[in-house]
Order: sequence, then C-alpha cells, then structure tokens
Amino acid sequence: MGAGAGASDGMSDRRWFISHAGVDRAWAEWVGWQLLDAGHEIELDYWDWGAGDNFVLKMNAALERGRFLALFSPAYFEPERFTTPEWTAMVARREKITPVRIAQTTAPAILSSLLALDLFGLDDHAACEALLRAVNGPARPATAPSRPPGMLSRIGASGPRLPGSLPRVWNAPAQNAAFTGRDGMVVQLREALTSGQRVAVQALHGRGGVGKTQLAIEYTHRFAGEYELVWWVASEDPTLIPDQLAALALHTGAAPTGTPSADAVSGLLAELRTRSRWLLVFDNAEDPGALAPFLPGGPGHVLITSRNPHWHTHAVPLDIDTLSRTESVALLRAQGAVLTDTDADDIAATLDDLPLPLAQAAALLTRGLSAADLKEELAANLVQVMAQAHPPGYPTALAAQVRLTRTRLEAHHPGAGAVVDALALLAPEPFPLTACAGRLPDQASNFLKEAVGSRLGAVGAVEAVARHGLARVQGGTLQLHRLTQEMLKGQMTDQEHDRARADAEALVTAAYPGDSSEPRFWPAWQVLLPHALALDPARLTTSRGRFVLGRACWYLMDRAQAGPARERLQRLYDSCLQQLGADHEDALRAANRLARAYADTQDHERARALDDDTLARRRRLYGDDHPDTLVSARNLAVRLWALGRHEEALALDEKTLETRRRVSGLEHPETLLTAAGLAVELADVGRVEEAVVLGEETLEVQRRVLGSDHPDTLLTAYNIANRLAEVGRVGDAVVLGEETLEARRRVLGLEHPETLRTAHNLAVDLADAGRVREARVLGEETLEMQRRVLGEGHADTLRIAGWLESLGEEPASPGAG
Repeated sequence: MGAGAGASDGMSDRRWFISHAGVDRAWAEWVGWQLLDAGHEIELDYWDWGAGDNFVLKMNAALERGRFLALFSPAYFEPERFTTPEWTAMVARREKITPVRIAQTTAPAILSSLLALDLFGLDDHAACEALLRAVNGPARPATAPSRPPGMLSRIGASGPRLPGSLPRVWNAPAQNAAFTGRDGMVVQLREALTSGQRVAVQALHGRGGVGKTQLAIEYTHRFAGEYELVWWVASEDPTLIPDQLAALALHTGAAPTGTPSADAVSGLLAELRTRSRWLLVFDNAEDPGALAPFLPGGPGHVLITSRNPHWHTHAVPLDIDTLSRTESVALLRAQGAVLTDTDADDIAATLDDLPLPLAQAAALLTRGLSAADLKEELAANLVQVMAQAHPPGYPTALAAQVRLTRTRLEAHHPGAGAVVDALALLAPEPFPLTACAGRLPDQASNFLKEAVGSRLGAVGAVEAVARHGLARVQGGTLQLHRLTQEMLKGQMTDQEHDRARADAEALVTAAYPGDSSEPRFWPAWQVLLPHALALDPARLTTSRGRFVLGRACWYLMDRAQAGPARERLQRLYDSCLQQLGADHEDALRAANRLARAYADTQDHERARALDDDTLARRRRLYGDDHPDTLVSARNLAVRLWALGRHEEALALDEKTLETRRRVSGLEHPETLLTAAGLAVELADVGRVEEAVVLGEETLEVQRRVLGSDHPDTLLTAYNIANRLAEVGRVGDAVVLGEETLEARRRVLGLEHPETLRTAHNLAVDLADAGRVREARVLGEETLEMQRRVLGEGHADTLRIAGWLESLGEEPASPGAG
C-alpha cells in the first residue's frame, strides 16, 4: 500500500508518497512520523483515506503530485503486492524513485542501479539521519543547518521508536523466527487497534492449534516500536492474573516494592487509564467475566487470545481461522525443507492447515525425515493419535513430536522424564522444582526421587528437560506449555497416569512453603497456588496432599475468593468421607475448612451444622482439652454468633478461652485469637468496658508475639477501634483506626473486604470526632469500592450507604461493624 502528499503546489518537493508492503506498516508509520517531524508532508492510506475511497485514483493522484519514497524489503517485491504496480508505474513513466532498505533484500534488476540507504540494523537516531539523507539528497553545507520545528512537539504527540526496538518495560515471549503468513491479519489487527472505534481491545479467538498466541507474539514484536510498555499476562487461570499485573505495577513505578497484589493492581489500572502507548496481552483467557475487572480502559491497547468466541461485551472478537494453503506451504518450507508442490499440498491438507502441527511437521522434515516417510507416518498414526484422549482440535503432529521427545528424554534421564510427566498434570505455570530438593514424600516414584533427591539432582533434571525443549526454564523453575501437557497426558497408559498423579501430588507437597496465613510465606504461595489448585481433590492419596490443598484453599479464602475454595473443599470433604470415614483426621480437617467456606459464602446454617458435628466428633475422639477440639469450639461459637445465637456463642467462647489459657498458655496464637473474638462478643452484648480491657490486653500481646502486621493482630485492632468511641475515647479510636487502615491496605490491599470495613469504621469515628468532611470523603470512596467489589446488595454496601445518607441528618452512630 502507499501514501501521498496533499499540500500547496509550492511545497511539492517536500510532499512524499510512501510506497510500502502492508506487512511493513510499522516501518511506514515510523518513516511517516520522522518526515512529519522534519517538516515534510505525507499522506498514509490508513491514516488519511476513508472507507469507500477509490484506491487506484488515490494512488494515481499521489504519484502525480508527490515524490516517491519506496521502502524496500522482501515483501515489497512480491508480485501479488499492491507495491508492484506502484513501482512499475514509476519506472514506466521514468519518474525518480527514492529507495531506502528496511530489511536485507535484493531489488529486481531494473532497480539495481538505485542507491538505497539501509535503515535496518541502526539505532533510532542513526536510522533517522539516514532517512533524512535519502529524502533531502546529498549536500555539503558550510554550517550545520537548523532543524525545522518538530512536528511532533507541535501536535503534542510522540512518534514511534525504530521498528524492532523493544520498550523499556517488556516481557513478551521471544519472536518465532519461522513465523510465516498472516501478514493481512497482522495489518488488520493493527488497523483495528488504531481505528479509534469502540474500544481498543481485540480478542483473538479460534480452536486449539490455530496460532492465536503466535499471532499475538508476532504483533507485539512487529509493532514493538509503537509502544513504551508491553506486558504479557498468562490468563488461563483468572486467580493468577493479579500477581502478574502487580509485577507490572512494580516495573512501572505504579506501586512500590512490597505492595499487596490487589493494591498494586488497582494503582496500575488507574495509571494505565491516564497513559497511552501501552499494550497488554492476556493470553489464553477463557472467561470474559473473570477478565473484565483487569481491563484498564483508557487510550492503550489490549490483546486477548482465547478459545471462547463470546467477547462482544468486553472486546471486538477477531476470528482466527486456519492458514491459506499458500501460507501453509510456505510454513512447511520455512525451515529449509525441500518439498514438491504435491507433497507440500498433501501434508498441509492432512494437517488441516493448522500452524502448530505444520510447524512440527516442518521440524521433522529438517531432521532427516523424507516427505514420503512423513506422509506415511501421518496416514498410519493420525487416527490412533486422535484416539488417545486428546481434546478435539489439538495438533496431532505436536503429539507425535512430544511423544518422540519424551521417549528420548526418558532414555537420557529417567528422573527428568518422571518430572515432566508429573508437571503434565499440574498447572501450565512455572513450578519451583529446586525448592522440592530433598523434601519428597515416600509415595514419590523412585525415578522422581533420583531426580529431585538433592539440589544438584534437581538442577540436572532441569537442564535435561531444557535440552530436550519440553519446558521453559527460568530461575530453577520449569514451565510446560499447556499443549505439551495435553499431549503428554493423552499418551500415558493408565499405569503411567497413576504414577504421574502420585508424583504430581508429591511435588506439590514437597514445595509447601509454610502456613498460608503467614505473610512471610505469601510470595512462595503465589508460585505454588496454581499447582495446588490443579490437583484433583478426589484423587489425592496422602494426608499431606490433602493438607496442602486445604491450606491453598485457606489462602484463597484469606483473599476473598471463597467461591473457588468452597468448590474444591467440598470435593475434598466428600472424598474423605467416602474413602476414610467421618472420624478420620483428614475428614475432620477438611470439614473445618469447608465450614469456613460455607460461612464466607453466607451459608451460615450449613457452616454451623458442620462445625457442630466436627466439634462433637473431636470431643469424642480427642477429649475436651485437645487443641483441635478447642479450634472447633471456637469456630462453632463464630457460627452461632453469625446466626444470632449470642448467649450460646458467648458461653462457649468463655469456656474455650479458659481452657485455652490453661492448656496452651496465655500467649499462644490460638489463645489470643479466642480472646479477641470473645472481646467482640462482650461488646455486642453491652459489656463494652470489659471488651475494651480484654481487647487492648490481647492486642498488646499479639503485637509482641505475632507482629503488628499479622492478620490476627490487625483483626483485633480493627475490633477495638470500633469500641473505643463507645467508652468516650473517640480520639484513641481515630488514631487506632488510621493505623489499622494503613496496615490493612498495605497487607491485604485497597479493595479487600476487611480493608473496606476498616475504612467504613474509621469514617464513622472521624464523624464522631467532628471531622465530618473527612468522614464523608472516606465514606464515599469506600462505598464506591464496595459497590464494585461486593455488589450493590451486599450487607456491607447497604450499611455504609445508609450511614452516608444519614450523615447530614443526625449524629453518626458509634461503630459500623
């Protein structure tokens, strides 16, 4: 496609028609910006020509009025391109062509006499100077000429960097050197993102193996110069998106180191809405509703890859279909394979013109397999491969390649083969293999123990897998692509699958970081979480495996994700009942966690019934003074209180605290947690003075024993701040409320429900202290976030909305929680 000028006749020597192939659009845009900045005039077809314009007439007018700048590249001289009639018309009319080369290429003989300056391989400044030398012609000035005023500064914009140069903030996957075809689709994608219509969010969707991710990778590299920020987000599991965006927040300075994920994500999205020239890629996102909260809006661009076509509410869907036959043949030959047209056509037809199996077929051809042998193998094994439990649409050639590679890996390093098999049943995210060294439980296979029995052994296994190309290696972690996982799983026998499942459970348990309620273990939990959640709760075989999955669900519930946790805990509990019986410790532990999940999802009666049953069983099995019995007693009191059975709850908690102090000691964390809960109940039944005394005593010990930022400490501080105003200590209530809100924002994030409750109660205390304007501002900010996070009908949302409505009419109530 080309571009031409359209200014006054007196400026014709500074008017340029830029002739370029569509695939080189990024270069055309860069050249256009540089010429504008130097005071030249241009007209780009996709900038200035509207729908319905006659392309031929537009091009002829540009050729007649402007100078002709040609961007030479391999694509520029392809016969089917529109560039061919452009440059041949100039040659026929004996008009001057000003060429620059943007890639290594050889011009046709008729153009070989033209001197073309190279723009590729230079830095941005040198390339710009070479371009201006080409358009301005040779000169030998006595003094350095002054540069015309920058067009970019005059229009308040900044132009793109040199095509191919990467932005400072960048984590996209490496470019596929063998990427072939899709030129029209890459250009279509660019035009859609820059059209200014609707939203700049494009969802690339299509079946597995069609090349959605490869297309997104190609776009990011081809137009990298157009962005100052490009960030790739693995999105198959929506619960893992926040941590990846939080990492971007740290890179951009939108959040300082140590900021909780939710807080960092909130700051990042707000920052992106005020900036332009950024690109986010959400790869393998399947649930539009789950992804929607992470779409920033604003002037940047978003790409989504997905198998789900239903993105109309949040993005403009772009269907990615199979390659054309011409593109398929080119891809088969891209790595140097010599094929007849008939053989290439036959192989492409067999592989349904899907990019991934075609690329694998091309690799086999370059490793010594003849075209005849490849066609015979595909004909003999295609049905068999498709029958091995592969999901429809997955690439059969990839399956064959994975099978061969897996066999070679096992022959070279049996332990590494066991590692790959186990990881095939976990999440397609980095797994911390070296963290498992020397910690494998007994149920792990001997091969796995050999591979991960020591740190050096784990390093050797990682290196072996990396050499065979089955996983991505980074910082001691291994990451299998989801397609590789599916191929490996589909090729396992039942016996191999059972062994791999046991090894997967062993790896997860070996990587257990520690108590998921402890902030110091949270970074490690962020890495392990997707793998723990990938375990099938009903197929776990060890108490340790059930324990780690339970802690993973507790971690989710601490982050207000009780829904996903409840589903998994229900399956875990049901399987424990069936396999072990209700009195087994694993079943009792699963019941304890499932009861919390019920309560967190507002199913309080079901939570009470389960905790009641668990307490009765533990009393019978272990006695009244056993620590686990006391945990169940405390939990049951919480459920009773939620149901309004306050006298029963208070009596149970008073007895539990007395026993705790006697059995565990005054400073045991569970003793302190029970005391803090009892203080809340005392205040709610009117015994506020007792509640404040008990609460402050407990808070002092928790700060010393657990630390000021521990979740239990913050919960106690929050509850005390609610009650200090009731005993006339409004100033103390405000001070403690401000300290607690700042800490909860830091530890839990701005939008965590507990943070929002703390903000609400501080607003109430501010109003009681006479600081009504501050109270209203904080209350309105909190209400807005609660509506977004919790919903309009949530009890917390309704409570603060009612308080704000009454703020100007009557004194604020002393406490909101």
